[in-house]
Amino acid sequence: MIHTTPHDWRAAAKKRVLLFGMSGLGKTHVSNLLRDAGGWFHYSIDYRIGTRYMGEHIADNFKREAMKVPLLRELLMTDSVHITSNITFNNLAPLSTYLGKPGDPAKGGLPFAEYMKRQDQHRVAEVAALHDTARFIERAGEIYGYGNFVCDSGGSICEVVDPDDPADPVLSALAGSVLMIWIEGSEAHSAELARRFDRAPKPMYYQPAFLRAAWAEYLRTNGIAEEEVDPDAFVRWTYARAMAHRQPRYAAMARNWGVKVTAEAVAGVRSERDFVELVARALETRALEHGA
Repeated sequence: MIHTTPHDWRAAAKKRVLLFGMSGLGKTHVSNLLRDAGGWFHYSIDYRIGTRYMGEHIADNFKREAMKVPLLRELLMTDSVHITSNITFNNLAPLSTYLGKPGDPAKGGLPFAEYMKRQDQHRVAEVAALHDTARFIERAGEIYGYGNFVCDSGGSICEVVDPDDPADPVLSALAGSVLMIWIEGSEAHSAELARRFDRAPKPMYYQPAFLRAAWAEYLRTNGIAEEEVDPDAFVRWTYARAMAHRQPRYAAMARNWGVKVTAEAVAGVRSERDFVELVARALETRALEHGA
């Protein structure tokens, strides 16, 4: 880890961290807070995925839909209109819309094969965006003069790494650049996230083996064909399983590669100083747990 003791962390002229955990537990909240405080560069993995690595896929999907409308088709064919996504740090809807949900096309569902193709595109993009972290740290300093750096990772980071492999290429690269911090939710948080997801189910990235097993089980349990699946019903059903699948992977990332803080503590962060002290306490706890 690049920051190992509370003293080293507090004294560091250049603090560099990566926040990870389930979406909705405070990663973007803290990242925005630090950026607004000044002196911190905010690097969003999901934003990088949606602009640099999947921006063309997203725009092409918009164009395919626009080509179904005669007026828009004519305008596109004559280069009279320009179609692109307006993705931002706080609005990642273009990316999630492109990922989509499998099932009944009449309900907006994708064929499962197409859905899996888009999932794989996201995996490749996420790995590339994570590997870009060190380069953005360098750019943030050289171009903008930022010494401090916060990487706001996507909830699916644990799906594209092997946290128990000391030679994992993504985690090894990240460990040399940032302190990885898990925002750990409680059972109450998990229940609230599930309720929130149930109200507005959103596409997510999952490990292929997990997703194929979930899809097969859903079809078998409900006795339906692929094209009969209600897309929202499937992703709701999958979400609780995804949280259970991800929790031990997040824990292993924190245990082997970083530190952890609670979502309750993160909710209480109101300033850069609050954040610095929160991480210092996490480093102290880690040292005690590891007998340092």
